[in-house]
Amino acid sequence: MNESASQNYKGVWGNRIGFGKRPAIIVVDFMKAYTTPGAALFAPGVVEAVAQTPALLDAARGNGVPVIHTNILYFAKDAADGGIWVKKSPVMAAMVAGNPLAEFCDGVEPQAGELIITKQYASAFFGTSLAPTLHAQCIDTVVLAGCSTSGCIRATAVDAVQHGFRTIVVRDCVGDRHSEPHEANLFDIDAKYGDVIGLSEAVTRLAELAAR
Repeated sequence: MNESASQNYKGVWGNRIGFGKRPAIIVVDFMKAYTTPGAALFAPGVVEAVAQTPALLDAARGNGVPVIHTNILYFAKDAADGGIWVKKSPVMAAMVAGNPLAEFCDGVEPQAGELIITKQYASAFFGTSLAPTLHAQCIDTVVLAGCSTSGCIRATAVDAVQHGFRTIVVRDCVGDRHSEPHEANLFDIDAKYGDVIGLSEAVTRLAELAAR
């Protein structure tokens, strides 16, 4: 059978959820480990995503949409607070305070007053205060940018819908180290967990919501 994935999923998966009334931007783990050539986590797709994301952030800030940033940091000896994940993926143990690779990428750094959620696992929701923080502000839609598409973006998207949020992933503003897992995970997120949209559509929707 030569049926494509899109043909196979058509009419079964891929319903559109759209934006709700109050969105927030979640910028997931734009850290220099992913954008520094020679670093083990270096991912060309993340470099491209970082370059596109300021336009999304400008649209959010200009329209009064909250922007929240996440980073990964370990504080225990030998990154023991990363548990089994760090044992499976020991490259993550580089994410410690003081390591330049654990700093936010230039151009997408948090601005004064913007919340930073520090996490130890892939999902921005796992073991953090993100969900209650969003619920307390009556946020009903999370708009995701960041990295990596197949890791922390996918995990955050799945947890977002499970916490009751409409989930939007901005294709231009997420990246990975290889195009195949990047595209496969965008396809799966769009089919089952949220809507994957382009940057221009995201900017337009933020402006439309602010104008209401």
